Amino acid sequence: MRSLYILLIFVVASRSLYATTITSNTNSTFDVLTYGAIGDGQTDDSNAFLKAFHDVCGTIEGTRTMTIPNGKTFLLQPLSFNGPCKPGTITIEIKGSITAPKDVKLWKFSSDRKNVWIRFSEINDLIVNGKGDIDGQGSSWWLRYPGDQDRPTALQFLGCQDLKLNDLTHRNSPRNHISIDTCKGAFISNLHIIAAPTSPNTDGIDISQSSNVFITNSFIGTGDDCIAINSGSRFINITGVFCGPGHGISVGSLGKNGAFSTVEQVYVRNCTFTRTSNGARIKTFTGGSGYARNIKYEDITLVEVENPVYINQNYIPVQDSAVEVSDVTFSNIHGTSTGKYAVELLCEPNIGCTDIVLNNINIKPISGGEALVSCSNAHGRCTSCVPNVLCLSQNNGTIVY
Repeated sequence: MRSLYILLIFVVASRSLYATTITSNTNSTFDVLTYGAIGDGQTDDSNAFLKAFHDVCGTIEGTRTMTIPNGKTFLLQPLSFNGPCKPGTITIEIKGSITAPKDVKLWKFSSDRKNVWIRFSEINDLIVNGKGDIDGQGSSWWLRYPGDQDRPTALQFLGCQDLKLNDLTHRNSPRNHISIDTCKGAFISNLHIIAAPTSPNTDGIDISQSSNVFITNSFIGTGDDCIAINSGSRFINITGVFCGPGHGISVGSLGKNGAFSTVEQVYVRNCTFTRTSNGARIKTFTGGSGYARNIKYEDITLVEVENPVYINQNYIPVQDSAVEVSDVTFSNIHGTSTGKYAVELLCEPNIGCTDIVLNNINIKPISGGEALVSCSNAHGRCTSCVPNVLCLSQNNGTIVY
């Protein structure tokens, strides 16, 4: 009888311990300080971050949070947070600051991370938020390698499904700030991305080979495209973005080096461009192939924009083939321009651009007078347009005035 009693106690205790273990792991927080991070802005905290993420990624199903606490600055060398992880949501909560090394000579790349500072790879249901600050320390890169395309991207999300990225400040990337690459489902909101207007190739957000990407309520001011939508991207929705300085919100460039490139189902709405070199832009290389189609820019405000509405199917021309541009709508676009042309539709002679629609356009040069139009081999229609785009309203394809 005594043995049976002891056995029952053992079973009950074991079940209680098991239940306690499950409960603690299904809602767990992992602070990088407990893994040895210092946060003084001088000590390399990379290993502590990787150890914390290893435990977050390997914990059983449930919500897990890796916390970067407020009031500290964490120096990180190039590193990768790699999945797949155990099922369930993973949150990277950035409350404090993360900084890259200040000088190019101090960066330590491994063989698989030469072009990225921080990479999140193959992690589903990932949330990155926290009102913190990410500083890519790009100025030394810009000075040393102003034209070098091997400058690293600051933050890359590679193969991450159902990503959420919000409430962060991101500054001074050596190259583009954020890359969304081969992701399905991404919701990006309330970002503040800034870099010097003269900083080279510092795109705010680059999207490639990705679908169902939503970007909303963000400020982006950099030295290149605020948002660039590259090949393989579809179902991209951008709303409430304030862009400037920068090169606008661009589809492309597509078809470089003869590549087959595709972009479709892009919707840009309720965005403001302030003193940018471009506003709504589509750019493709001749010599390439593929298509850019079903694209709409709507409810756009322009403040002293150099090239407000711009299609260039001859971007760096080399051959007679081109990426096909079709089913593009520019609607409810108003404001001021500073360049020679308010509307430029420069399409390849042999293929041209088709089904181009301009509706309710009102663009005026800040210098006064009438805005100018340049149009070549574009076909479609124009209604309520100031300036009037005669090549569309008369459907004769080519006119410059």
